[in-house]
Amino acid sequence: MSVRELVVLGTASQVPTRHRNHNGYLLRWDGEGILFDPGEGTQRQMLRAGVASHDLHRICVTHFHGDHSLGLAGVIQRINLDRVPHEISAHYPRSGQRFFDRLRYATAYRETVALTEAPVDADGVLAATKSYTLQARRLSHPVESYGYRLVEPDGRRMLPERLAAHGVGGPDVGRIQREGTLGDVTLDDVSEVRRGQRFAFVMDTRLCDGVYALAEGCDLLVIESTFLDEDVRLAVDHGHLTAGQAATVARDAGVRHLVLTHFSQRYSDPEEFERQARAAGFEGELTVAHDLLRVPVPKRR
Repeated sequence: MSVRELVVLGTASQVPTRHRNHNGYLLRWDGEGILFDPGEGTQRQMLRAGVASHDLHRICVTHFHGDHSLGLAGVIQRINLDRVPHEISAHYPRSGQRFFDRLRYATAYRETVALTEAPVDADGVLAATKSYTLQARRLSHPVESYGYRLVEPDGRRMLPERLAAHGVGGPDVGRIQREGTLGDVTLDDVSEVRRGQRFAFVMDTRLCDGVYALAEGCDLLVIESTFLDEDVRLAVDHGHLTAGQAATVARDAGVRHLVLTHFSQRYSDPEEFERQARAAGFEGELTVAHDLLRVPVPKRR
C-alpha cells in the first residue's frame, strides 16, 4: 500500500527549545522518502519518529543556515554506517557548496553509499520519476534559499456510468486505458482527468513570487511562520513570514491543508498562530506543527 505523509521531526526556528527540535521534515511518497532541512538533532528525531536511514532517497536543503543544515553531517554518516543499498540524491543551493562539503566530510568515516550531489542554481525541474516531478523556486532570504515543490503526474479516473453507456466492460476497460480508443469510443468518452497531488516545502523567506508559485494548488503546504503578525517588521528585516502572511498565501493559492512551522522561541502560545491564520481568511485544513507529528497528504479530490 502506498503511503503519502509528512513526518515532522523538528519545528524550531534558529535555536531548539525544550519542546522543539531544530528543523527536520520527512515526506513519505509511496516507496520514497525525501528529507527536508535536517537541522541539528535530526538523526535522534528520526529514531524517535520511527524513521530509518533506509527510508531516505533524497535530501533537500533550502539554505545553509545552521537550523536547516547542521544535521547533515550526522545523517550522511548514518546512511553510510547503515550501508543504505540505494542511491541517495542531495539537493541544495550551489552557492553553498563549500558548506555542504564541510558537512559531508565533517569527520572521518567510511563511505559506503552512493550519495549524488545535485546542487540547485536556478528555478526548474530537479528530478522526474513515475511518481512525481521535483521542482525548485528561488526564495527571498539574506542567504540564497530555494523552496521545493513535488507534483504527481495527472492520471485518469474511469467513470462507471459512461463505461456502461458505451458498452465498455471487462478486459476492454484496461484496453481503452492502454490504447486510448476502442472502436469509436475514446478514453475521453469514458473517463476524466484525475489531478495529480501537489506538495510544497517553503522555508525561510519573505513574501515573493517564488512563495506563491510553490504554493499554487497544493494539497499539502508546509510553510514557515516564524513570527506573529504584530512582529511583521522583524519578519521582513530577517527574511521571514508571519502566520497571517503564510495563511494569506495558502488562501490565495487554493491550498487544501496548511502546515505552519518554524516558530520563534519568543512565543509561548502556539494556538495564536492558528488564530492569526484563520483571521487571514484561510478556511482549509490547518495544522500548527509540533515535533513528531504525522500529517497525511489529503486524499485526491
